Amino acid sequence: MIKLLILSLLATLLMAQNPKVYSILGDVVYSNVAKIEKLKEIPSYSKNKRLINIYVKEVSHVKAIGFDIQNGSSKIDKETYLKKIRNLAKTNDFFHRAALNSFQNSLIKSDSELFSVIVNSGLIHTNRYRSDILHYYNAHIDDINSTGVIQTFLDEEKELKLKNEKKNEKNKKRQVAYSKKKVQEDKIKRLRQNDIKKEKALEEHLEKELLNEKSEIRKEQLEELSQ
Repeated sequence: MIKLLILSLLATLLMAQNPKVYSILGDVVYSNVAKIEKLKEIPSYSKNKRLINIYVKEVSHVKAIGFDIQNGSSKIDKETYLKKIRNLAKTNDFFHRAALNSFQNSLIKSDSELFSVIVNSGLIHTNRYRSDILHYYNAHIDDINSTGVIQTFLDEEKELKLKNEKKNEKNKKRQVAYSKKKVQEDKIKRLRQNDIKKEKALEEHLEKELLNEKSEIRKEQLEELSQ
């Protein structure tokens, strides 16, 4: 979690160093260029090395123009600058699609080295492919070093599992407590019902005895009258 916060802070600081002119489009291009440059280190991208170098230089050049426009010292107008950014954005999108294709190929061909590099490149939406990433990792756990994105996902899965276990344990305790309470309530209810039965039986017994006494008294009175 701390690593994510640090990376997020660094990303924010880097974006703050970008030209403010057309920043919505420019920030995407400028923030991804370092990620795209790292693709040169991947063997399967060796044929794109020249294209990547040209792209990186062009991004740096256009970024400088953006700052000049922002400072009011550029010989190039905003409209021309916008066109340049749009062209760079198309190349940026090309490399994003290329990275996604590499990711999908790594799954098909079980290329764990390519898989690890692309997953940690920052050029694919890892959250969107979270289940695929974790499934592949678990299937090739001996061939992959769980650093970066994968370790983050594993930590999150572990944390979620612990939360669910605590939740289940809490629910279990609540169920046990409820069961004990229910047993106690049922016991009290039975005792009350028994008490009611005893009271009713006692009342019936006393009423019967009273009737017997009245009957005896009446009988004695009748005997006395007959004498």
